[in-house]
Amino acid sequence: MKDFDVKYHINLSEADLEGANIAILPGDPGRVGDIAKYLDEPKKIGQNREYTSYLGSILGKKVLVISTGMGGPSTAICVEELAMIGIKYLIRVGTSGGMRLDVQAGDIVIPTGAIRQEGTSKEYLPIEFPAVPSFKVVSALNEASEKLGYKHHLGVVHCKDSFYGQHSPNRMPVSYELENKWKAWLKAGTLCSEMETSSLFTVSQTLNLDAGAILLVVWNQEREKRGLDDSTDFDTEKEIKVSIEAVRILISKYNI
Repeated sequence: MKDFDVKYHINLSEADLEGANIAILPGDPGRVGDIAKYLDEPKKIGQNREYTSYLGSILGKKVLVISTGMGGPSTAICVEELAMIGIKYLIRVGTSGGMRLDVQAGDIVIPTGAIRQEGTSKEYLPIEFPAVPSFKVVSALNEASEKLGYKHHLGVVHCKDSFYGQHSPNRMPVSYELENKWKAWLKAGTLCSEMETSSLFTVSQTLNLDAGAILLVVWNQEREKRGLDDSTDFDTEKEIKVSIEAVRILISKYNI
């Protein structure tokens, strides 16, 4: 039976975490079980709205896996409530669409910063404040990717609120703004586009949490536009393995 301090949206309390201070955050609730199978003795501890959660262990330390749903608002709510019950470290495990031409389907992207073209982060910090991850978490993800031998990129990613605003900008009344900004992001070498990372980084910065992200590239629309080879890849197994290895590194190297 849950105690009185259950958080409204994620339906978890501090007691449910059994001392865990690390959370792995897929967006899709259906991906939570795929990640949890890599934990020792995983068990489902919550299910409410878009928030499905499992608890298990890595190297004897309790680790939470919880979905955030799609977009900045649900991600921010999840991070806020996780912070209230004791989570200090967060790793987003998500998907993205490639932008730079060498970022291809099946590649892994580790963001070192995120473009804040979404609304949630603007209700935390002025737009001039950068959305950046924890160096400690980025280092662990990079080390894990190199150890496992997966092709990966580090750099800036793009975050937006409207999926179709990106993919069908010409039919939007603000197409002039969407299309011009997209061209700017491309010229700057932005790696890929997704919907949650800038909110994760900004909220975590505000709450003094250490956050990072790893993104699978599922396709690249810019390669398609240019007639280049552009297969699709929805297999998240590689990035899941990297996130698990990164947690091992954080626990063993930094004793978190």
